[in-house]
Amino acid sequence: MKATQEQGGQAAGTGALAVPDALDAGWTVPGILRESVRRHGSRPSLEVVGGVSETYDQTWENVSHLARCLYRQGVRPQQRVLIMLANTHLAVHGWLAVNLLNAVDVSINTGYKGQSLEHAANLSAAQILMTTSDHLPVILRSQPRLACLRTIILMDDADAGDRPAGAPLNILRFRDLEAAPADCLNGPPAMPWDIGSVIYTSGTSGPAKGVMMPHGQIALLSRLSAAKTRLSADDVFFSFYPMYHMAGKFMSVLATLSVGGKLILDTGFTPGEWLNRIRAYGATITAAHGPMLEMVFAQPPSPADKDHRLRLLRTAPFPKRIAAAFEERFGVRGQEVWGMTETGVACWVDPDEPLRVGCCGRVDESWYEFAVVDPATDMKLPAGTVGEFVLRPRMPWTMMQGYLGMPEKTLDAWRNFWFHTGDCGYVDADGYVYFIDRVKERIRRRAENISAGDIEAAALAHPLVKEAAALGVPSGFEGDDDILLCLVMKPGAELDHVELLRFLLGELPHFMVPRYLCQLDVLPRTPTGKLQRAMLSDVVARPEVWDRKRADVALRGLIA
Repeated sequence: MKATQEQGGQAAGTGALAVPDALDAGWTVPGILRESVRRHGSRPSLEVVGGVSETYDQTWENVSHLARCLYRQGVRPQQRVLIMLANTHLAVHGWLAVNLLNAVDVSINTGYKGQSLEHAANLSAAQILMTTSDHLPVILRSQPRLACLRTIILMDDADAGDRPAGAPLNILRFRDLEAAPADCLNGPPAMPWDIGSVIYTSGTSGPAKGVMMPHGQIALLSRLSAAKTRLSADDVFFSFYPMYHMAGKFMSVLATLSVGGKLILDTGFTPGEWLNRIRAYGATITAAHGPMLEMVFAQPPSPADKDHRLRLLRTAPFPKRIAAAFEERFGVRGQEVWGMTETGVACWVDPDEPLRVGCCGRVDESWYEFAVVDPATDMKLPAGTVGEFVLRPRMPWTMMQGYLGMPEKTLDAWRNFWFHTGDCGYVDADGYVYFIDRVKERIRRRAENISAGDIEAAALAHPLVKEAAALGVPSGFEGDDDILLCLVMKPGAELDHVELLRFLLGELPHFMVPRYLCQLDVLPRTPTGKLQRAMLSDVVARPEVWDRKRADVALRGLIA
């Protein structure tokens, strides 16, 4: 079946996305935007919580005007443009305007400062940055180390304020910019092989890597998201994900715009307000990462928990210990998926199938080849055996084109003609995929491969534990780990080391019980709630860490 631009390749109601003979200009961000405006011009496109709302026609007017202003400032095809904007209509307009010129959007974390900001900005080699005045002090502090940045465009109405004398930066206000003639938008169109965005990913160690995503990959990600969630023009998508993550930008915003739906943008995630806002804005679909759902589930139950229009909740992962109870309590279907910025999303749960706890669905084999391999040898493993997920695209330009400025990282990820994800799990005999953990975060103890997630789940079952993070630390034997468990206790609770070990012995095999315990005030996480275990690797050396061997506590003596 040949997919047409009009239908987007989606077989209505089936969740399938047909594979075209070849990708054309319709498989780009500008192509999707133009077609949606043509078909849905007077319909509402987006609304910011507590802020502005606009139609598709108004979105086009705002985006095209900004694009013409950027063209006047010298932005040309495939030139990278930095965007550092909060999660409002401005961030959406900025990204779409850059892409409308076939330039490359480089949206960065609004929390970046110092080295993280300098790394992202310098790696992009961008000369123009769109931001707001509240970020200006942080940017100017790093200005002497920003090698390429020449122009800052303030998207709000505030004045630029003071800046260091002699700073070689041109600070402009968007409202004062002149637009180029409209025909500047009539140049050669963006094509699927052109880079559309660079998304920075937080690795387990080292600086962030910039994933170069071509338009073909972005279009596939958005259209596949729409197809797999049965998204239509009647849907209202509630998203709090920032525009510097693919889950917000492509799987929420562009997916919704591609079908003529309405997007509700929230500026952040607040567990206690999450359901209230979904209810108030009439949302029918939303997305949230696992840790966020656990925070929502921890809120006091209410008779109004099912008082909403929400039909589907996309998540990665759907926490195993609460998945079934979450669906029952809130009356919403959870849809677990698996993917990453480099690859897009290859695995989707079919929302028409019953819940399989811990399962992230099946591979969409129309678009991806997928295998589970031994991380040491790259040899394929049989069903049910845990190994590393590897995959490759069936259609050109539908996966990343490398890490920006890091060819060695790109080569390391692409080995033996497969992209190595660093994620591990297994596929069962029926073809269902189960994600277990990151390969690099795997714990190996006494010839046993241990999932940090299993230890954390056991710890979280303790009534006084709020958050948990397990990781392997060197045991002194080659290729072997001891286990460190970092804990955030519930308010007013204190960690009783021996009591916790006794509890864990009732939940875990002895080889999975930690040697080291440490109580922390907070665990390091990314803005999407992803645990950053690598940042805990030095905790074991702290004097406050409790060592059961040093304390002469034998596990055998704790077994009832």
